[in-house]
Amino acid sequence: MKKRDPKARMQEMTAKLRERGGRLTPQRLALLELIAAGDGHPNAEQLYAKIKGRFPTMSFASVYKTLNLLKELAQVQEIDLRDDSRYDGNRPEPHPHIVCTRCRKIVDGDFEMPPEEIRRMERASGYRIVRPQILFYGLCPACRRSGP
Repeated sequence: MKKRDPKARMQEMTAKLRERGGRLTPQRLALLELIAAGDGHPNAEQLYAKIKGRFPTMSFASVYKTLNLLKELAQVQEIDLRDDSRYDGNRPEPHPHIVCTRCRKIVDGDFEMPPEEIRRMERASGYRIVRPQILFYGLCPACRRSGP
């Protein structure tokens, strides 16, 4: 599955926020643009650092709250790395990620997680799955080349 058009993603996210009654301040719109662009899998601090230059009065709490709201609206996928969370806003639907154990680079897996598989897992386990996530860990090509 390929990266989505950032303009289309931006429209999807703003529509969901409007439906929820969320405010679309210039700061929030700038954050949505960054997320929609899908430039890697940033954490909240990285997004905040990029926004802070344009909007010096924006707080880290605002970035974090917006990410949580987007996660609640299924508009970002949180990648939980135990000591850090990264976000994928360009492809918010459930899909696997591959994480380098050395440099912590994250790339998207090339296959989808079909909704019927998630429902099958729910039936088999009795759980209601609210946030499916599949992570593969390994060494990226660059780290493999650099040796043990």
